Amino acid sequence: MLPANVVEKLKQNSNLELELDKDLRKFSTMRLAATGDMVTVKNLQGLKDTVKLFSENNIKYRVLGWGANILLPTKALHPYIQLDFSFDRSLLDNVQPEYVLPASISLAVLTSHAAKFGLVGWEVFTGIPASLGGAIFMNAGTNLGEIGSLVKEVRLVTNNGEEKLIKIDNKSFSYRHNHFINDGDVVYQATLVNKGQDPQISQKIKDYLEMRNRTQPLKEATCGCVFKNYQDLERGFTCRAGQFIDIIGLKGFTYKGLRVSPKHANFMENFGDSNYEDVTTMIELMRNELKLQYGVSFSPEVEF
Repeated sequence: MLPANVVEKLKQNSNLELELDKDLRKFSTMRLAATGDMVTVKNLQGLKDTVKLFSENNIKYRVLGWGANILLPTKALHPYIQLDFSFDRSLLDNVQPEYVLPASISLAVLTSHAAKFGLVGWEVFTGIPASLGGAIFMNAGTNLGEIGSLVKEVRLVTNNGEEKLIKIDNKSFSYRHNHFINDGDVVYQATLVNKGQDPQISQKIKDYLEMRNRTQPLKEATCGCVFKNYQDLERGFTCRAGQFIDIIGLKGFTYKGLRVSPKHANFMENFGDSNYEDVTTMIELMRNELKLQYGVSFSPEVEF
């Protein structure tokens, strides 16, 4: 619970909105039963004020975007910050030399723009249900590539409320990970590059979306892929988590209101009223079985 003095200061700030004990089901693509305190910041000043206030009062916080790759606890111990910055959509009416975008913009919006104009390289995040900031945080990607390859600069607010500019290089990202966002930092803006245009990109995006709809449970309540693929760089091979889960016969396995997707074994569907504890229990059951069968420890891709 937030201290009374902090609640009062947040309520007095016109650059943000505070909601206490909010139902957060719709803020998670897995639709887990969850509640918590949320601060929705409307602009950069609101973000700086919130982060600084929390830090000065030793209050831990978490940024919450689309909740596509995160498991929300049933009762949040710490407040959430959500970005709701205004954005002039006319920027996407034409091709730009580069794109300065708010972290809160949807990847679906950017995919539509990429498909319309055939932007080279932008197909890598096709079908990912996430905000730009969340995608950058985890270097989201598909079989076509990763978003890190498109990022030129990232602007964030540090945990003391100060702005910081990050110039991206070839050491900034690795598989499903960034190497520049520290604990308490909040990404609020990013610059994506224009690598040129190719009319074949539009068809590539369309084909990939059709493939994902055919092979993944995109219409179900999931958190995306549950496990990262296991990579052994020394021996040069990759173990695909979904394939291994399928081989040991866990497709369709159910636990309470959860089910290993019959469509893709690395997806877990919430078809009931499941919560954080249910999901983490099922993940451990699957991890233990994979370790027992293959001697390989698969790391979760979803964040706890």
